[in-house]
Amino acid sequence: MRLGGEPESSNFEDRTGQGSSGFGGGFGGGGLGCLLPLVMSRFGLGGVVVLLIGYFILSSLGGLGGGGGLPGTAPQRTAPAGQSTLAPEMSEFLRRVLGSTEDTWGEIFSKRGARYEPTTMVAYSGGTQTACGFGQAAAGPFYCPNDQKIYIDPSFANELSRRFGAPGDAAMAYVIAHEVGHHVQDLEGTLGKAHQLQARASESEGNAIQVQVELQADCYAGVWAANARDAQGSILEAGDAEEAMRAAEAVGDDTLQKQAQGYVVPDSFTHGSSAQRIAAFQRGLKAGDPAACR
Repeated sequence: MRLGGEPESSNFEDRTGQGSSGFGGGFGGGGLGCLLPLVMSRFGLGGVVVLLIGYFILSSLGGLGGGGGLPGTAPQRTAPAGQSTLAPEMSEFLRRVLGSTEDTWGEIFSKRGARYEPTTMVAYSGGTQTACGFGQAAAGPFYCPNDQKIYIDPSFANELSRRFGAPGDAAMAYVIAHEVGHHVQDLEGTLGKAHQLQARASESEGNAIQVQVELQADCYAGVWAANARDAQGSILEAGDAEEAMRAAEAVGDDTLQKQAQGYVVPDSFTHGSSAQRIAAFQRGLKAGDPAACR
């Protein structure tokens, strides 16, 4: 990816160094004990949990690989307690990608005669308090609709590269774009409607609803990728989209389940199969229009 022409978003909060460090056992390792008490959508590889009050839906979501190298993916630097551990290069990267999503969705909403209200990204280390309860990095980045913020531990970039073979700046950019997609769904009322339906559904029916929510967020990420531009043109470089789709295939629910347990349970899918996720991203990328994601 080619970044540098985008404005850095001001909707960014650095909480790194204020909480516990590390992932505490890997993605999804926290189990139900670390669930938030209110609705939220979490992004994780091999074990994300979305909690509706009294209602659980297990889900897993992977990142998409990109061509360029991601700045600041070495282990986070140490600092005195309470001081930021976020590398300046990573801070700039996160702010620029978020700024790109703000430009893209701002234009899309403007064409509808509406105003896009940006989300705020919170970078943290280990765990942090949110309006949805206590969030932990073990399950990956997540979006909390109660405060309309995205929470991300920058060390997630290392997990994408080391454990799931999705290195590069496009991988993390996709993670951000997907979570911004959840924010767009929140603004549109889609998340609220989905949660209402899930509250009345069986577990398998609720999972199917969640699959549609997550595939739409994948599609919205594709819409961002299609429209992400600066004065020099598209910020996607040759091979970025192809690598993204290959990574999406590697982290579909069916692929992850086969790796984890040797068999597939379709009723437990919460993000869709590899083929579905590739198709969702491609749909948004080819159309460049969120209408194609509905």
